[in-house]
Amino acid sequence: MRGRRLILLFALACLLAACGRAPLYQQQAFVFGTRVEVLIAGLAEAEARPAAAAVLREFDRLHRSYHAWQPSELSRLNQALTAGRSLTVTPEMAGLLADAQRFSRLSEGLFDPGIGALIALWGFQSDQLPASLPDAGALAAWRAARPGIADLQLDKLQVSSRNAMLALDFGGYLKGVALDRAARLLKVQGVHNALINIGGNVLALGSKNGERWRVGIQHPRQPGPLATVELDDGEAIGTSGDYQRYFESHGRRYCHLLDPRSAQPVTHTQALSVLVSARPAAGMLSDVASKPLFIAGADWPRLARVLQLEQVLRVDAEGRLQVSRALHARLDYVGGQPPALEVLP
Repeated sequence: MRGRRLILLFALACLLAACGRAPLYQQQAFVFGTRVEVLIAGLAEAEARPAAAAVLREFDRLHRSYHAWQPSELSRLNQALTAGRSLTVTPEMAGLLADAQRFSRLSEGLFDPGIGALIALWGFQSDQLPASLPDAGALAAWRAARPGIADLQLDKLQVSSRNAMLALDFGGYLKGVALDRAARLLKVQGVHNALINIGGNVLALGSKNGERWRVGIQHPRQPGPLATVELDDGEAIGTSGDYQRYFESHGRRYCHLLDPRSAQPVTHTQALSVLVSARPAAGMLSDVASKPLFIAGADWPRLARVLQLEQVLRVDAEGRLQVSRALHARLDYVGGQPPALEVLP
């Protein structure tokens, strides 16, 4: 189901390519637990293939370096923090941690890569979805300790924690980092027209043979897109949804998007998409920002202003749409404008 949805995201981008005269090179892989895809326009395969391969190699390196529950640099850091020890990390890791703390502060703690232990309690730190609810006592203990990325202490490359229950998980962060890395790698290799997709997080470079890249925003309850949008050079779009990774128990859906305040999965939102204009680290911001805005629920417009984001679409638990005016003006709604639609300033 998930793979089909990701393929649908790029169906619009690929459809016109079949009729186009200029070449469109495509390479896919499975990384970060999802399907990733690199589309390169306007170059012969002999030029496009090595560039796309370099991107996929970098994705694989990031995935192996920062995997939360398999042996990796990140899991070694988590082991040290649990044992109360400090650890010297790489400059890359130190930079990621500093950025994560900054984004967590900006999002008022709703984006928190320090809740790895909570993610594990709910069973989402696994290749298999959980079959049962977590132990209530364990959840209460986590809430009492309330570990978070703010507990992390950074002294150049030396990392320690004030809270032994702190565990890091970059699952809500790393795909955006990878988008920005991919953009830089492609440009260095002379690729200026490409579309990069990592599980529904997308960044556009240039155009598709003179036309803007058009992508779909997945409908959270139906196959296919809810709407489509054209992306300008350097823009990125990220979506968080309760359909991406979840399990059901006693007729209730429990998704992987956890509210650190309650230690519970979010139930008031089906999906939230953020479109970020061209800027440094646009990919990272599109990935990061969709999480706290998803968790914020009805308060998302205020938090979006705090984060200086103007293009947001939310689908609430009842399927009603809220969209910012700036994004509404750019969307083409599939099947026409939905009746339950609220356009906000």
